[in-house]
Amino acid sequence: MSSLRIATRASALARWQAEHVAALLGGGCELVLVDTVADRRLDVPIWEMGGKGVFVKEVQAAVLDGRADVAVHSGKDLPAGTLPGLVLAAVPERGDARDALVGTCLDDLPPGGTVATGSVRRRAQLAHLRPDLTFAGLRGNMQTRLAKAVGFDAIVVAAVALERLGLADRLAEVLDPTVVLPQVAQGALAGEGRADDAATRAALAAIEHGPSRRAVDAERGFLLELGGDCDLPA
Repeated sequence: MSSLRIATRASALARWQAEHVAALLGGGCELVLVDTVADRRLDVPIWEMGGKGVFVKEVQAAVLDGRADVAVHSGKDLPAGTLPGLVLAAVPERGDARDALVGTCLDDLPPGGTVATGSVRRRAQLAHLRPDLTFAGLRGNMQTRLAKAVGFDAIVVAAVALERLGLADRLAEVLDPTVVLPQVAQGALAGEGRADDAATRAALAAIEHGPSRRAVDAERGFLLELGGDCDLPA
């Protein structure tokens, strides 16, 4: 088949993810960079923008309207239900699903320390563990968030994001899932194609990792049953 066009957000992490999928597909793919409202409006908390799908809907639109053949997302950004006209055609082998702290380890945070995160889920769980902590919002790509980290005692990120960007040395502590439960499908990549595009679906099926797919499907099904999105602390 001809070279696949892969739609992705334009951040360094999103491009790494799309290029990783392209490499798994054998290379020769074209990246279609998509500018999303969620990436532009850094002054608005994610939950005020609707929560579900704010980082993926414009990337999905590029596939639905024919500008691209494949949409590549962070699995955690996908709503629990699949958008009509698309199919989740591939979940490659999953990376580290855990959350992590940059700046200070959890036990070393001072009383009343300030932790920055844009996630209601992370905030709720950390507040349960440490009711003394205060919280601040944090938006932007990973480089922006790391640059802002000096203004707080710690920030919370997905461990896999820094690992993929070659910045794992910035991690102060990777949080065990029994301490902070990660988001559904965190660490996984998701490749979506059009439901009527059999050739692209077949190409994506070749990079599927069965154990990762089964875990992601189970987690998304659980979230769908709860009626939650990326901010639900479950």
